[in-house]
Formats: sequence, structure tokens, C-alpha cells
Amino acid sequence: MNIAFTELTPLKAGEMIKKRELSVEELTKAYLKRSIALDGEINAFLRIEEEYALKSAAAVQKRIDAKEELGPLAGVPFGLKDNICTKGLETTCASRILGGFAPPYEATLMEKMSRGGAVLIGKTNMDEFAMGSTTETSYYKTTKNPWNLEHVPGGSSGGSAAAVAAREVPYAIGSDTGGSIRQPAAYCGVTGLKPTYGAVSRFGLIAYGSSLDQIGPIAPSAKDCAAILDMISGFDEKDATSMKTQFNAVAQLEGGVKDMVIGIPKSYFGEGLNGEVREIITAAIKVLTDAGAKVEEFDFSILDYAVPAYYIIASAEASSNLSRFDGVKYGFRAEDAEGLRDVYLKTRTQGFGSEVKKRIMLGAFALSSGYYDAYYNKALQVKALIKKAFDDAFAKYDMILGPVAPTTAPKIGESLKDPLAMYLSDIYTVSVNLAGLPGIALPCGFDQKGLPVGMQLIAKAFDDEKLLCAAHCYQQLTDFHRQFPALAGKGGV
Repeated sequence: MNIAFTELTPLKAGEMIKKRELSVEELTKAYLKRSIALDGEINAFLRIEEEYALKSAAAVQKRIDAKEELGPLAGVPFGLKDNICTKGLETTCASRILGGFAPPYEATLMEKMSRGGAVLIGKTNMDEFAMGSTTETSYYKTTKNPWNLEHVPGGSSGGSAAAVAAREVPYAIGSDTGGSIRQPAAYCGVTGLKPTYGAVSRFGLIAYGSSLDQIGPIAPSAKDCAAILDMISGFDEKDATSMKTQFNAVAQLEGGVKDMVIGIPKSYFGEGLNGEVREIITAAIKVLTDAGAKVEEFDFSILDYAVPAYYIIASAEASSNLSRFDGVKYGFRAEDAEGLRDVYLKTRTQGFGSEVKKRIMLGAFALSSGYYDAYYNKALQVKALIKKAFDDAFAKYDMILGPVAPTTAPKIGESLKDPLAMYLSDIYTVSVNLAGLPGIALPCGFDQKGLPVGMQLIAKAFDDEKLLCAAHCYQQLTDFHRQFPALAGKGGV
């Protein structure tokens, strides 16, 4: 069987299965073989679940043979970020403290994907507990960017983005707390969608910042992301923040951008933006204006306060959420502890990595007596102002356009030497999470080193379909989303 992996999109693979040109088991075996062969170089996966995948493939093929009505992605393999619970399969959040933890229940997302006939190939690497922007804080391994193995893939969903970029899987699922889908998608030259907060159930997603976390797809194109969103969105009574929304995004893709009014925040193009990135984003804007969109600059100075507000709120929520990992109920436990207090202390000291401990301490400080009003409460007030600024903008504009990150992917090791610079690299993405809005990252060019550049589109809450329509229009006029790293084109794998 000869498969052109670099051309096989999720929707095309699903179509081939539906037409009986490929069986689910053939396709799954082909991607398993490819993932095993390539991942030694990339480290996109924490675990490739070969036996589980083949059993799932056989079960899906039976459903197809029985003419069960399944979605357009039935039988198509995917990768899953390792902070989403999979019943009976190890789920670690790339942390030592959850080593060996196999959840006794399935995340709602996994239930929906199983109903749609999706086939899980493995769990992808990530920054520990989704805290990081490079996938270097993982306890187990460092993921590499398939475009240049000396560079990071971004984070925290770096494993998912790298796996899609290298075509180890047709698509993957990530989570986005402050840009963790969009930034790695931009760094790896693929498309990543952060849906509206509440549009996709978070039940079974191991929480980092509960008011900010959102699950979403990473795939080659906006059209593929639309099909995945249709499969995973919808109300879930097990998630108190879930909204009664079911998208039909694929059916809404062909509207184009004619007469859409797109706002360009002046602050997005300030001194902190790399010159090459600025030029490439400017060229992407011209593509949309040539397609009939109207573009207008506007003031969005509140952005200056987004990063500090985000890191206070996210760290505060993390310090609360991660208190459940104590060495008693599940996961890693320090062996040399004497007494319960010592178990807590030594387990957390040995089980959490330095970045996670740093954010837990920052969050605990922000919530402590005497500092709550000065830090956490003030950050919540800034969050409300950011939300209002977006509301005001969307009264005038259909969507907002800007870069995803100030630069292309840095070299491995650079960001951890300068954590403040790493935090500031989230400047264009965190405000979207603070306001609960949908955002999408699209590949739009390459810098002189051959590293991908990503453009971000942002829409108002629950305008995910309009967002995908604009993204699809851009990708109909460009071919950046069809380009792939040399490593992905390795013959015979």
C-alpha cells in the first residue's frame, strides 16, 4: 500500500475509508509504522498505543461494514495531548507526579470522538501540566520542531503540533490556556483552533487554569479543524461551564471574507514584533483585502496588561487545582517520607518540575492574605476590562487579525534561560483566553531560516464558524498549509 502521507488530510483520509479505497486497519497500521519510525527524531509522542489503536480500528471497521452512520472522520487516526483522560491508558500531563496514572473514566471529548469513529494512536508530549511555551518542561522528553530539530515546536501542545507537522498523524487534539494550541501550530506550520470557552467540554481535561482552559484541534487546514470542531463541540452536563452550542462549521465554510471588516490592533505591530514576522503578516493581510475584506487599524492598548493579568490568574488557579496531587490518592509517591505532612512535602518536591513549582508558589502568593486584593483581585478587574475592550472592538469589526507570536520558534534551551521572555512571547494569545473568545492560528509564510510564521484571527464568542470561514478563505488563496518539512516527506515511511 502506497500512501502519500504529506497529501493525506484528515477529511481526505475519511473519504477514502468511506469509498472503501482504504480499510481503517490498513490506515491505522500505516500511521503506526510511520509514527514509530519518525518519532525517535521528533519526540512528539509520550506513548504510542499500538495494541489499543489496532483494537479501536477493528471495532470502527465493523461499524462501517454494518453501515452505521458515522461522521466524515470515521476511521481516521489522531494523537491526543496527555492531559486529557483516557480510560485505562496512562495519562501523565508529562509530569513525574502522575507517572503510572491510568484514569478510571473517559473524558467527554474521548467519548465523542469514539462515537464519531476516530482512532487514537497515542498520547502526545506537552509542557508539564501545560505550563510552558516550548514543550521543554516535560519530565519525560523534549519535543523537537520538525522544520528544524534544533528548534522548539512551541507549547504547551507542542507534541500535538509536531506530530501533525511531521504527518505522524492526520490531526491531533490539544488544549489552550494562554495560546497552547495556537502558538505551537504557528511554530510548526499547521492550523490550530482554540474554540470559544464552553463550546467543547472540559470534563476529563486535567485542569491548569479552569477559567481559561479550552480543548481544540490541530490539523493541516481550517476545513479539517471545522470537521473536528463539529465532532467535539456541544453541551455536556458533566461540565458546569459547558454551553448549549453545537456547531455545523463545515457547512458554513464557503462564505468568504467579502465585506467583512477586520480590525488590526496597532499594539500588535509594536517594537516587540520581529521585522520578518511583521512583513509576512502584512502580506497575509493583503491577501484578505484582495479577497474583499475591509481592514482598519484601531487602538488596543489594554493588551499591555494582558500578560501580567494572565499569569496571576492562571497561576492562582493552578495553585488550587494542583493541590489534589499529594501522593495519597494516585500517581507518584515519595518513598522516603515519614508521616502525612512529609508525604505531601517530599512527593510534591520530587514529583513537580521547577516551572510547575514556580507557578504554584506564585499563585499561592497572589491568593494569600494581604496580597489577594493587590494581585488576584486586581488581575480579575483587568480581565473584565480586556473583555470589555474586545466587546467594543467587535461592535465595529467582524474579527481581529494579528500575529500569533513575536518571533518564529526559538532554539531549544533559549527560552528556559530567559523565562520572562518566554512569558512575554504569549502577548498576542493570552487575552483571547482571558475573554473566552475563539482564535485560530494559520500558517502564512516562512522566515529566512525556513521556520513557519503564523497569523491569528480572533472572533467574538461563539462566532467560531465565521472565524473558520475566514480562515478557509485565506487558505483557498494560499498554499502555506499544504507545505511540509523535509522530514515529513521521507519516502517509504
